[in-house]
Amino acid sequence: MRRISKSITENARRMRREPTPAERELWKLLSRYRPAFTRQLSIDDRYIIDLANRAAKLAIELDGSQHHEQIRYDMGRTAYLEAQGWRVVRLWNSDVLSNPDGAASRILAETAECLGGTHPQPLPSREGRKRTPRYK
Repeated sequence: MRRISKSITENARRMRREPTPAERELWKLLSRYRPAFTRQLSIDDRYIIDLANRAAKLAIELDGSQHHEQIRYDMGRTAYLEAQGWRVVRLWNSDVLSNPDGAASRILAETAECLGGTHPQPLPSREGRKRTPRYK
């Protein structure tokens, strides 16, 4: 038996292939960070999260103008995800497109907070070390 239905899986795949401009912009900025972010993550055969960090249990929802009419649905969705242990951050598409670096910084700060204050991409092990001469 499948944990996630085939229709939800296919819908998530389609949404990955056809990202919105805001999703594309954020993905360009966040895809290189660790722990990794995932696009269009299916949750419990009910919802698809736009952008998620599984390790931090952080769900990023990018909302367009259609979300003005479906505020009750979004509130129920947020309540369900929070009950499952996710922290939900909602950003407007227009805000992401007007300030993508600011949106990415906010997401990384939220990720670090969810992970207990660690930065989502630690420095490489050699960075910051003083180099010792090979020959004296």
